[in-house]
Amino acid sequence: MNPLLSKAKLGTQPGGRPPAAVEITPEGVLAGAVPAPGQPPVYAFQALPAGAVLPGVGEPNMRAGEAVVAAIRSTLGQVSPRTKAVTLVVPDPVVRVFVLDFDSLPAKPAEAFPVLKFRLRKMVPFDVEHAGVSYQVLAANQHECKVLAAVLPGMILAEYEEAVRAAGYEPGAVLPSSLAALDAIDLMEAVLIANLSPVALTTSITNGQDLLLYRTLDLPEETGARLDEVRRGVAVAAAYYEDKLGGRPTRLHFAGNSGTAESGAEEFARWIDDPEMSVVELAARPATGAITSLGTTCVAAVAGALALHGGQAGVR
Repeated sequence: MNPLLSKAKLGTQPGGRPPAAVEITPEGVLAGAVPAPGQPPVYAFQALPAGAVLPGVGEPNMRAGEAVVAAIRSTLGQVSPRTKAVTLVVPDPVVRVFVLDFDSLPAKPAEAFPVLKFRLRKMVPFDVEHAGVSYQVLAANQHECKVLAAVLPGMILAEYEEAVRAAGYEPGAVLPSSLAALDAIDLMEAVLIANLSPVALTTSITNGQDLLLYRTLDLPEETGARLDEVRRGVAVAAAYYEDKLGGRPTRLHFAGNSGTAESGAEEFARWIDDPEMSVVELAARPATGAITSLGTTCVAAVAGALALHGGQAGVR
Protein backbone atom coordinates (compact mmCIF):
# COMPACT_ATOMS: atom_id res chain seq x y z
CA MET A 1 0.00 0.00 0.00
CA ASN A 2 0.87 3.62 -0.23
CA PRO A 3 2.98 5.30 2.46
CA LEU A 4 0.06 7.47 3.52
CA LEU A 5 -3.38 6.56 2.40
CA SER A 6 -4.63 3.20 3.44
CA LYS A 7 -7.29 3.38 0.73
CA ALA A 8 -6.26 0.96 -2.02
CA LYS A 9 -7.83 2.84 -4.88
CA LEU A 10 -5.69 5.85 -4.07
CA GLY A 11 -2.62 3.89 -5.16
CA THR A 12 -0.70 0.80 -4.13
CA GLN A 13 2.92 -0.18 -4.22
CA PRO A 14 4.97 -3.15 -3.01
CA GLY A 15 5.43 -3.34 0.73
CA GLY A 16 4.26 -5.28 3.73
CA ARG A 17 1.52 -3.80 5.87
CA PRO A 18 1.28 -6.04 8.94
CA PRO A 19 -1.75 -8.33 9.47
CA ALA A 20 -2.24 -6.67 12.88
CA ALA A 21 -2.99 -3.12 14.00
CA VAL A 22 -3.29 -1.21 17.25
CA GLU A 23 -4.97 2.15 17.78
CA ILE A 24 -4.09 4.35 20.75
CA THR A 25 -6.83 6.81 21.72
CA PRO A 26 -7.63 8.90 24.81
CA GLU A 27 -10.36 6.36 25.66
CA GLY A 28 -8.26 3.23 25.33
CA VAL A 29 -6.34 0.84 23.12
CA LEU A 30 -7.99 -1.19 20.35
CA ALA A 31 -6.09 -4.04 18.71
CA GLY A 32 -7.10 -6.09 15.70
CA ALA A 33 -5.53 -8.95 13.79
CA VAL A 34 -6.31 -11.14 10.80
CA PRO A 35 -5.94 -14.74 12.13
CA ALA A 36 -5.27 -16.21 8.69
CA PRO A 37 -5.49 -15.01 5.07
CA GLY A 38 -9.10 -14.57 4.02
CA GLN A 39 -10.50 -14.61 7.56
CA PRO A 40 -12.23 -11.63 9.21
CA PRO A 41 -10.32 -9.70 11.89
CA VAL A 42 -10.60 -10.29 15.60
CA TYR A 43 -10.57 -7.38 18.05
CA ALA A 44 -9.75 -6.62 21.67
CA PHE A 45 -10.16 -3.37 23.59
CA GLN A 46 -8.88 -2.09 26.92
CA ALA A 47 -9.93 1.22 28.43
CA LEU A 48 -7.33 3.69 29.71
CA PRO A 49 -7.57 5.94 32.77
CA ALA A 50 -8.81 9.45 32.00
CA GLY A 51 -5.90 11.65 30.99
CA ALA A 52 -3.55 8.76 30.18
CA VAL A 53 -3.20 10.00 26.57
CA LEU A 54 -3.55 13.68 25.67
CA PRO A 55 -3.11 14.01 21.89
CA GLY A 56 -1.37 17.07 20.50
CA VAL A 57 1.81 18.34 18.87
CA GLY A 58 3.01 20.74 21.56
CA GLU A 59 3.57 18.55 24.63
CA PRO A 60 4.22 14.89 25.51
CA ASN A 61 1.13 12.78 24.84
CA MET A 62 1.80 9.81 27.11
CA ARG A 63 0.81 10.94 30.61
CA ALA A 64 0.48 7.36 31.92
CA GLY A 65 2.96 5.47 29.80
CA GLU A 66 2.94 2.26 31.83
CA ALA A 67 -0.84 1.97 31.53
CA VAL A 68 -0.65 2.49 27.76
CA VAL A 69 2.09 -0.12 27.35
CA ALA A 70 0.15 -2.61 29.46
CA ALA A 71 -3.00 -2.04 27.38
CA ILE A 72 -1.09 -2.54 24.12
CA ARG A 73 0.49 -5.75 25.42
CA SER A 74 -2.85 -7.07 26.70
CA THR A 75 -4.98 -6.30 23.64
CA LEU A 76 -2.43 -7.48 21.08
CA GLY A 77 -1.78 -10.59 23.14
CA GLN A 78 -5.47 -11.45 23.06
CA VAL A 79 -5.76 -11.16 19.26
CA SER A 80 -2.59 -13.27 18.78
CA PRO A 81 -0.99 -11.48 15.79
CA ARG A 82 0.97 -13.64 13.39
CA THR A 83 3.92 -11.24 13.45
CA LYS A 84 5.50 -8.82 15.89
CA ALA A 85 5.10 -6.00 13.37
CA VAL A 86 1.87 -3.99 13.69
CA THR A 87 0.31 -0.96 12.05
CA LEU A 88 0.20 1.80 14.64
CA VAL A 89 -2.82 4.11 14.43
CA VAL A 90 -2.38 7.42 16.25
CA PRO A 91 -4.91 10.19 17.05
CA ASP A 92 -5.59 12.69 14.28
CA PRO A 93 -4.46 15.77 16.29
CA VAL A 94 -0.83 14.57 16.40
CA VAL A 95 -0.49 14.46 12.59
CA ARG A 96 -0.78 17.37 10.20
CA VAL A 97 -2.08 16.29 6.78
CA PHE A 98 -1.98 18.50 3.68
CA VAL A 99 -2.89 18.26 0.00
CA LEU A 100 -0.17 20.27 -1.77
CA ASP A 101 0.17 21.44 -5.36
CA PHE A 102 3.56 21.63 -7.06
CA ASP A 103 4.59 22.43 -10.61
CA SER A 104 6.62 19.22 -10.39
CA LEU A 105 8.21 16.96 -7.77
CA PRO A 106 11.36 14.84 -8.13
CA ALA A 107 10.59 11.17 -8.71
CA LYS A 108 13.21 9.98 -6.21
CA PRO A 109 12.08 10.28 -2.57
CA ALA A 110 15.58 11.37 -1.49
CA GLU A 111 15.21 14.39 -3.76
CA ALA A 112 11.51 14.97 -3.08
CA PHE A 113 11.73 15.13 0.72
CA PRO A 114 13.80 18.36 0.83
CA VAL A 115 11.25 20.03 -1.45
CA LEU A 116 8.36 18.87 0.74
CA LYS A 117 10.08 19.89 3.97
CA PHE A 118 10.81 23.36 2.60
CA ARG A 119 7.08 23.84 1.97
CA LEU A 120 6.02 22.26 5.27
CA ARG A 121 8.32 24.48 7.36
CA LYS A 122 5.93 27.35 6.74
CA MET A 123 2.84 25.30 7.58
CA VAL A 124 3.47 23.53 10.90
CA PRO A 125 4.43 24.83 14.37
CA PHE A 126 7.26 22.35 14.98
CA ASP A 127 10.66 21.31 13.67
CA VAL A 128 10.18 19.65 10.29
CA GLU A 129 13.80 18.49 9.96
CA HIS A 130 13.39 16.03 12.84
CA ALA A 131 9.74 15.20 12.16
CA GLY A 132 8.19 12.09 10.70
CA VAL A 133 7.25 12.92 7.11
CA SER A 134 5.64 10.86 4.37
CA TYR A 135 3.88 11.63 1.13
CA GLN A 136 1.87 10.24 -1.77
CA VAL A 137 1.56 11.62 -5.29
CA LEU A 138 -2.19 11.75 -5.95
CA ALA A 139 -1.97 13.02 -9.53
CA ALA A 140 0.75 14.31 -11.84
CA ASN A 141 1.13 15.53 -15.40
CA GLN A 142 3.51 17.76 -17.33
CA HIS A 143 2.16 20.91 -15.70
CA GLU A 144 1.33 20.06 -12.10
CA CYS A 145 1.75 17.54 -9.31
CA LYS A 146 -0.79 17.02 -6.50
CA VAL A 147 0.69 15.51 -3.34
CA LEU A 148 -0.74 14.28 -0.06
CA ALA A 149 1.74 14.87 2.76
CA ALA A 150 1.65 13.95 6.45
CA VAL A 151 3.98 15.22 9.13
CA LEU A 152 4.18 14.80 12.90
CA PRO A 153 6.77 15.92 15.46
CA GLY A 154 9.65 13.49 15.87
CA MET A 155 9.35 13.45 19.67
CA ILE A 156 5.63 12.65 19.50
CA LEU A 157 6.16 9.89 16.93
CA ALA A 158 8.88 8.44 19.17
CA GLU A 159 6.48 8.37 22.16
CA TYR A 160 3.93 6.22 20.35
CA GLU A 161 6.49 3.96 18.71
CA GLU A 162 8.35 3.41 21.96
CA ALA A 163 5.11 2.41 23.71
CA VAL A 164 4.55 -0.29 21.06
CA ARG A 165 8.14 -1.52 21.36
CA ALA A 166 7.95 -1.57 25.16
CA ALA A 167 4.91 -3.85 24.79
CA GLY A 168 7.03 -6.29 22.76
CA TYR A 169 5.96 -5.34 19.22
CA GLU A 170 7.37 -3.35 16.32
CA PRO A 171 5.53 -0.45 14.57
CA GLY A 172 5.71 -1.49 10.91
CA ALA A 173 3.54 1.44 9.75
CA VAL A 174 2.14 4.59 11.38
CA LEU A 175 -1.15 6.20 10.31
CA PRO A 176 -3.47 8.90 11.67
CA SER A 177 -6.88 7.52 12.54
CA SER A 178 -8.86 9.15 9.72
CA LEU A 179 -6.47 8.11 6.95
CA ALA A 180 -6.50 4.56 8.28
CA ALA A 181 -10.31 4.58 8.35
CA LEU A 182 -10.57 5.39 4.63
CA ASP A 183 -9.96 1.73 3.83
CA ALA A 184 -12.98 0.66 5.88
CA ILE A 185 -15.18 1.55 2.90
CA ASP A 186 -14.72 0.58 -0.73
CA LEU A 187 -16.59 3.11 -2.84
CA MET A 188 -15.37 4.78 -6.00
CA GLU A 189 -18.06 7.44 -5.79
CA ALA A 190 -17.66 10.72 -3.93
CA VAL A 191 -17.81 10.17 -0.14
CA LEU A 192 -18.07 12.62 2.76
CA ILE A 193 -16.60 11.28 6.02
CA ALA A 194 -16.57 12.58 9.59
CA ASN A 195 -14.34 11.03 12.25
CA LEU A 196 -15.14 12.23 15.76
CA SER A 197 -12.99 11.76 18.86
CA PRO A 198 -13.24 13.36 22.32
CA VAL A 199 -10.72 16.01 21.25
CA ALA A 200 -11.10 16.48 17.50
CA LEU A 201 -13.28 16.23 14.40
CA THR A 202 -11.75 15.27 11.06
CA THR A 203 -13.79 15.74 7.90
CA SER A 204 -12.62 14.32 4.59
CA ILE A 205 -13.92 13.94 1.05
CA THR A 206 -12.72 11.28 -1.36
CA ASN A 207 -13.74 11.00 -4.98
CA GLY A 208 -12.51 7.87 -6.68
CA GLN A 209 -8.72 8.08 -6.61
CA ASP A 210 -8.61 11.64 -5.31
CA LEU A 211 -8.66 13.17 -1.84
CA LEU A 212 -10.46 16.50 -2.07
CA LEU A 213 -10.55 17.47 1.59
CA TYR A 214 -8.87 16.49 4.85
CA ARG A 215 -9.47 18.86 7.76
CA THR A 216 -8.92 18.29 11.48
CA LEU A 217 -10.48 20.61 14.06
CA ASP A 218 -9.52 20.63 17.73
CA LEU A 219 -12.71 20.66 19.79
CA PRO A 220 -13.43 22.64 22.97
CA GLU A 221 -14.26 20.78 26.17
CA GLU A 222 -17.51 22.64 26.91
CA THR A 223 -20.43 20.61 25.54
CA GLY A 224 -22.35 23.43 23.86
CA ALA A 225 -19.27 24.94 22.24
CA ARG A 226 -18.16 21.48 21.12
CA LEU A 227 -21.51 20.80 19.47
CA ASP A 228 -21.42 24.16 17.67
CA GLU A 229 -17.91 23.47 16.37
CA VAL A 230 -18.92 20.02 15.11
CA ARG A 231 -21.90 21.49 13.26
CA ARG A 232 -19.74 24.19 11.71
CA GLY A 233 -17.12 21.63 10.70
CA VAL A 234 -19.65 19.43 8.94
CA ALA A 235 -21.31 22.44 7.29
CA VAL A 236 -17.98 23.65 5.91
CA ALA A 237 -17.18 20.16 4.57
CA ALA A 238 -20.64 19.86 2.97
CA ALA A 239 -20.26 23.27 1.33
CA TYR A 240 -16.84 22.28 0.00
CA TYR A 241 -18.31 19.05 -1.36
CA GLU A 242 -21.03 21.00 -3.18
CA ASP A 243 -18.52 23.51 -4.55
CA LYS A 244 -16.15 20.87 -5.89
CA LEU A 245 -18.65 18.25 -7.04
CA GLY A 246 -21.62 20.34 -8.09
CA GLY A 247 -24.15 18.79 -5.76
CA ARG A 248 -24.91 18.69 -2.07
CA PRO A 249 -23.96 15.48 -0.21
CA THR A 250 -26.94 13.36 0.76
CA ARG A 251 -24.98 10.89 2.92
CA LEU A 252 -22.25 11.24 5.53
CA HIS A 253 -20.14 8.27 6.65
CA PHE A 254 -19.46 8.52 10.38
CA ALA A 255 -16.63 7.09 12.46
CA GLY A 256 -16.31 7.70 16.17
CA ASN A 257 -17.54 6.77 19.60
CA SER A 258 -20.99 7.93 20.60
CA GLY A 259 -20.41 7.38 24.29
CA THR A 260 -23.89 5.88 24.55
CA ALA A 261 -25.46 2.51 23.91
CA GLU A 262 -26.95 3.64 20.59
CA SER A 263 -25.04 3.82 17.34
CA GLY A 264 -22.71 6.76 16.93
CA ALA A 265 -24.27 7.52 13.55
CA GLU A 266 -27.72 7.99 15.09
CA GLU A 267 -26.42 10.34 17.74
CA PHE A 268 -24.27 12.26 15.26
CA ALA A 269 -27.28 12.68 12.95
CA ARG A 270 -29.12 14.40 15.80
CA TRP A 271 -26.07 16.56 16.47
CA ILE A 272 -25.85 17.97 12.96
CA ASP A 273 -29.65 18.02 12.55
CA ASP A 274 -29.69 18.02 8.75
CA PRO A 275 -32.82 16.30 7.38
CA GLU A 276 -31.37 16.29 3.84
CA MET A 277 -28.28 14.28 4.78
CA SER A 278 -28.39 10.75 6.19
CA VAL A 279 -25.62 9.54 8.52
CA VAL A 280 -24.35 5.97 8.29
CA GLU A 281 -21.63 4.07 10.12
CA LEU A 282 -18.33 4.03 8.25
CA ALA A 283 -17.61 0.60 9.72
CA ALA A 284 -20.18 -1.39 11.69
CA ARG A 285 -19.09 -2.96 14.94
CA PRO A 286 -18.28 -6.63 14.32
CA ALA A 287 -21.03 -9.10 15.13
CA THR A 288 -18.37 -11.74 15.79
CA GLY A 289 -14.67 -11.73 16.51
CA ALA A 290 -14.74 -9.42 19.53
CA ILE A 291 -12.57 -11.12 22.14
CA THR A 292 -13.39 -8.43 24.71
CA SER A 293 -16.39 -6.13 25.08
CA LEU A 294 -15.97 -3.31 22.57
CA GLY A 295 -18.78 -1.22 24.03
CA THR A 296 -19.09 1.97 21.95
CA THR A 297 -15.55 1.67 20.57
CA CYS A 298 -15.28 2.52 16.87
CA VAL A 299 -13.32 -0.07 14.87
CA ALA A 300 -13.14 1.92 11.60
CA ALA A 301 -9.46 2.89 11.79
CA VAL A 302 -8.23 -0.57 12.79
CA ALA A 303 -10.56 -2.25 10.30
CA GLY A 304 -9.22 0.05 7.60
CA ALA A 305 -5.63 -0.62 8.59
CA LEU A 306 -6.31 -4.35 8.24
CA ALA A 307 -8.45 -4.19 5.11
CA LEU A 308 -5.55 -4.66 2.73
CA HIS A 309 -2.49 -5.80 4.63
CA GLY A 310 -0.47 -6.23 1.45
CA GLY A 311 1.74 -3.20 1.81
CA GLN A 312 1.88 -0.08 3.96
CA ALA A 313 5.05 1.90 4.39
CA GLY A 314 3.80 4.21 7.10
CA VAL A 315 4.56 7.75 8.20
CA ARG A 316 8.29 8.01 8.79
